[in-house]
Amino acid sequence: MFNVAVLKMKDIVKFLIIVMLIVLLISLSVKYLSVKGDKTTSGNNINHQISEKISQIWQKSLTGILDQTIPVMIDVQKDNDNVNEEKKENLHEKILKSEISSIGMVEEASVETESNSETEETKTDTQNEEQNTQNNEISQNQESAEEKTQLAQTGLPTEVVTNNPITESFNIQYGNVKIKNQTSYNLTEDMLKPDITIENKNIILFHTHSCESYTSSDLYPYTPTGNFRTTDLNFTVTRVGTELDTQLKNYGLSVTHDTSYHDYPSYNGSYTNSLKTVENILQTYKADIIIDLHRDAIGSREDYAPTVKIGDDYAAQLMFVIGTNDGGLYHPNWNQNLKFAVMLQQKAEEMYPGLFKPLMLTTSRYNQHTGKFASIIEVGATGNTLEQCLNSMKYLARVMSEVLK
Repeated sequence: MFNVAVLKMKDIVKFLIIVMLIVLLISLSVKYLSVKGDKTTSGNNINHQISEKISQIWQKSLTGILDQTIPVMIDVQKDNDNVNEEKKENLHEKILKSEISSIGMVEEASVETESNSETEETKTDTQNEEQNTQNNEISQNQESAEEKTQLAQTGLPTEVVTNNPITESFNIQYGNVKIKNQTSYNLTEDMLKPDITIENKNIILFHTHSCESYTSSDLYPYTPTGNFRTTDLNFTVTRVGTELDTQLKNYGLSVTHDTSYHDYPSYNGSYTNSLKTVENILQTYKADIIIDLHRDAIGSREDYAPTVKIGDDYAAQLMFVIGTNDGGLYHPNWNQNLKFAVMLQQKAEEMYPGLFKPLMLTTSRYNQHTGKFASIIEVGATGNTLEQCLNSMKYLARVMSEVLK
């Protein structure tokens, strides 16, 4: 609220006349005194003092008149100042409250973010711990299993324990070795008698079908990338080859193991690819014993798992596949290959009866012309687990070490 002074016209006229009379009177007085003061030096001082006195009186009189005439101006100014101060204080208070509120919201958001972050970190840590625990358990189980397969014992009870077996078929038997002859050759005793001398005992291991895998298990779980196939070679027949490599070296034998992909990215041309691999190895590593390690390709029977129990171990059964030149391809070594297979299987039947299924003699060559004692050994089938196949390598290596003494 503002106070407003109402001034009458008569009062204003009176005020102006009084002011004019005062001004005129002062002017005449000053003029008279200044004339008299010129006669002496002291007059100047008196004139100066009188002028100052009159100026002070005039200033006080005019100020007083104005204050009396318009007394509201001071109050108005004071009110305005007070209002401005109040506004400033209110504005500062509002800004401060806003900042405090904003800081509170930021702190709450920060606390919530930190809480959420801690929760997510806790979840992530928990998941990582669970995954690490699972991986450690699998690793420990694998290490434990590998520790048990260091060296094979002899004189253990052996029994074929295959569930849902496929009836064995063979048409020739030489001693304790059964043979399924699929060729046109009439196998004689001279052709089967293992009267060979193995001078070069270097061994080459490779895999034409590197991605062939087995039934997933708790000890060796994996995700297939095909029908009992995976590109993770830690879970394929290639891993079985690594085990055989290790076991053979435990007996002091010289081995080179190739783990190249030959059936990936294309399955077609696998034998062409593996032939190049073997020929390249032979340029620098001379060997007569060349083994192409496979898994039995009976894919129509997922439950087929040819198994032999040796002591307390369950091991996948093995099978020799020996090629010939009966299909028309150059293969002068096939009879030597057959004799080597018969020699090895004879010893296996003595030490671990049932470790091998009947030997298969075929019309195809299977790159076995590359060595004097070349062969395919099929380890288990699709129904076997990887640990069963690793167990087999322990006993195969022991048999080979006896033959190659």
